Amino acid sequence: MSSLYIKIADHNCKIIQVSNEFLPFLLERFPLPDGQVDGPDLNLRINHGYGTPFEDYEVKIIKKEEHVVYLRKDYFIEVDSCFRNATISAYDELALKHALMNLYSSFLLHHNWGLLLHSSCVLDGDQAHIFAGHSGAGKSTAARLSAPRELLSDEATLIKVTGRFIRIYDSPFRSELETAGYKGHAPLSSIQLLFQAKFNERFQVKQSDAFMQLMDKVFYWPYKDDEVVKVLDFLKKIVRDVPVYDLHFQKNNTFWELIS
Repeated sequence: MSSLYIKIADHNCKIIQVSNEFLPFLLERFPLPDGQVDGPDLNLRINHGYGTPFEDYEVKIIKKEEHVVYLRKDYFIEVDSCFRNATISAYDELALKHALMNLYSSFLLHHNWGLLLHSSCVLDGDQAHIFAGHSGAGKSTAARLSAPRELLSDEATLIKVTGRFIRIYDSPFRSELETAGYKGHAPLSSIQLLFQAKFNERFQVKQSDAFMQLMDKVFYWPYKDDEVVKVLDFLKKIVRDVPVYDLHFQKNNTFWELIS
């Protein structure tokens, strides 16, 4: 095939080579850039048939002189030290999605852009609101109950962090809920830490507690110490600039009365 461009947030990715088995997945999940692309932010080759079916999330990281390698039983990633050129080999579509999340999260950190956060995110008016929590807390449930509000993510939220603002982009890394895809970005207005309950209640969390609660919800695979420092610095700015709440919610849309 000829080269294919896909877009993730601000970044244009040039697919130089892709196995036929994965082409429909990419075209379905990832938007195409608007207009002509002057130059790609990331060049990518994608191969099918590596390894074995998914078993666990453990990733082995090997730092070489000019490359970084990420190994899981169902995928293999090799990316150059500039995080501009990469090859992914994956067992199936699930492995490819996880490999792309791994690569893109590492790309964001390397280029000081922002984070991928394990959460869902919904647009209310022109403001973005994140729903996070432990496994089973209700991230997808809260996102589903937020309809007809625009869904920006249901698994991995794209957060751009700069000295001036924190913004959310539509995420192609979906689990089960699909939308037409939001164009552009929106300011992050709040973060909800979810707890299913009989009554709706919301309490603001101290910055230090919010920081600790969000640390284990960042998708990242650091290959050197300063990558961890970047994650911590991004989180510090997020909890300093954006209010974080414990949200105890019923399984209906009435919890939005506490947010809007």
